[in-house]
Amino acid sequence: MPWYIWLLVVLVLGMIIGGLLTLRASAHKVPLTEQQKQRIAQRNAEADVEDARNK
Repeated sequence: MPWYIWLLVVLVLGMIIGGLLTLRASAHKVPLTEQQKQRIAQRNAEADVEDARNK
């Protein structure tokens, strides 16, 4: 392959890796209260029951 194709491949891979690293650096945990965690667990349990009924 010509040299400019290799350059393009390196640039594209660099942009992908750079974007992923930026995303990882800007990520933060969402603080949830115990009540919110319980509601999430309840919705997950309800969804599991619904999925089991539909199978």
